[in-house]
Amino acid sequence: MLSNIPRLKLAVIILIFILMLLPVNAVFGDFFDWSVKGSLFLFAADNGPRADALPVIGSLGFSLSWQIVDSLRIEFSEDIYYTNYEFNKELGFPMACGNENRSAFVLGFITSVQAVGAFPVGTNGIMLRVFGGPAADFRVVTLAFGLHPDDLDSANENNVHEHTSAVLNYFWSKGRWFMPVLGTGMDFPATENYLIGFDLRVFFPIYKLWTDDKTPMIDGWRFGVSFRITPRS
Repeated sequence: MLSNIPRLKLAVIILIFILMLLPVNAVFGDFFDWSVKGSLFLFAADNGPRADALPVIGSLGFSLSWQIVDSLRIEFSEDIYYTNYEFNKELGFPMACGNENRSAFVLGFITSVQAVGAFPVGTNGIMLRVFGGPAADFRVVTLAFGLHPDDLDSANENNVHEHTSAVLNYFWSKGRWFMPVLGTGMDFPATENYLIGFDLRVFFPIYKLWTDDKTPMIDGWRFGVSFRITPRS
C-alpha cells in the first residue's frame, strides 16, 4: 500500500481543490470553518555528519474549527509528511538521514486539538490567530523503499530490518509521540470567498522530561511555517 503514496498524495490534492469549490456554510454550518495548508517543518537535530544536515520536511494538511464564542474556537489540525530515518546504535536513537543512510521510511501524521483565539486587526477583515494545545506525531514506520530486510546498514554491521524495528520501537515508546504546540498566525481577505494566511508553530518535546534519552538539547524540537487557504463562511 505504501508504494502508492505518490499517487495517493495527488488524489488528496485533487480532493482538496474539489472541496474548496463547495460553500463552507452549506457543508459545515455557520459555526464551522475549514482550511487547507502546506507547511515546512524543521526537525531540529544535532546528530553528527551522517544525519540530515538540515531536516526541513514539507507536508500537506487541513484544519477544522468550531466557533465557541466570538473570539474563541476549537480547532482540529492534521499535517501529513514523510521522510527517511536510520537508527544510530552509537547514539541510541533514530535520526533523519539522506537516502544513502536510510533504513526506515516514516509516514507521519501530526495531529493537534488546539484552542484558538481569533482577533480582528483593523477594519479590513484581517484576523490575528493565537493558539495552543496537545499535539502528537503518529508515525507509520516501514522498511525504506528499495531496500531488502537482509540488506546491511551503511556501516555494514546490522541488517536494515533491525534498524527499522528499533526506529518503530523508539518513536512509539515512553510517549515520544506527544509534543504540545503553541503558535500564532494571520489571515487576510484575498477575495469575497477566500482568506489566505500563515501560521508559525513550535512543538515542544516534553517527553524528554521523563525519558532517559541522551539526545542533544535541540533534538525533538520542531518549528513549522504554514500557508493556509480558508473558504469564507
